[in-house]
Amino acid sequence: MKPIVRTIAMAIIVGAVSAQATPLYTKCVACHGAEGEKAALGKSMIIKDMSKADFITAMKGYKDGSYGKDQKALMKAQVTALSDAQIEEIASFIVKK
Repeated sequence: MKPIVRTIAMAIIVGAVSAQATPLYTKCVACHGAEGEKAALGKSMIIKDMSKADFITAMKGYKDGSYGKDQKALMKAQVTALSDAQIEEIASFIVKK
């Protein structure tokens, strides 16, 4: 495949994947990966492998301060402004179970 054709094909694929993503998840990508496949800072659970219920419980727990270990303060700052509906939206995007 010629380089220009390959570049165009990749741009189309990436654009299609990005169009499906919720904008709420964009700030999570750096640590958790585009599809929740990374252990954030080498310490967290891999969020794409969590159940939707466990993910929501964790996010709400970070928000109210009842959940977390090493990254508790960092995550609290990330989720404090999120509504329950926004947490549900992120969960629906990232958790496939």
